[in-house]
Amino acid sequence: MTEPWPPAAAGVLRLPSGRLVRGRGLRCPPPDGPVPTYALYLLDRPPPDVPWDAEWLRWPDFRLPRDRDRAHAALREVRARAATERVEVACGGGRGRTGTALACLAVLDGVPAAEAVAFVRRHYDRRAVETPWQRRYVRRFPLP
Repeated sequence: MTEPWPPAAAGVLRLPSGRLVRGRGLRCPPPDGPVPTYALYLLDRPPPDVPWDAEWLRWPDFRLPRDRDRAHAALREVRARAATERVEVACGGGRGRTGTALACLAVLDGVPAAEAVAFVRRHYDRRAVETPWQRRYVRRFPLP
């Protein structure tokens, strides 16, 4: 098991299960401290190379994932790995796509879908999940 994220570190969201996931924007420098052991990058173009295990999910800015089945599988993987690893979810700005993914993780972790956006806005970033269709995506996010 990897040492977890410091709970009070920048961008770290504690899910109801206690799992910690860091969200961030790739246009900003990474926060000081430990690096991820696994990351899911939500971008329209391939992410830069990183020295940790990472996956790219094609997800255009202000939109939804291109492949929703793959997005669901990738988010289940993020949740599973967050039990024992330092997992990061990131997009360009760290709010819209990242917030949407974090809200979907909250749904997978037991937060009712109708409350997941508010949960992420309260515990991660008050402006997370930027568009009406991103909010709708979270409300309709399927459980496994």
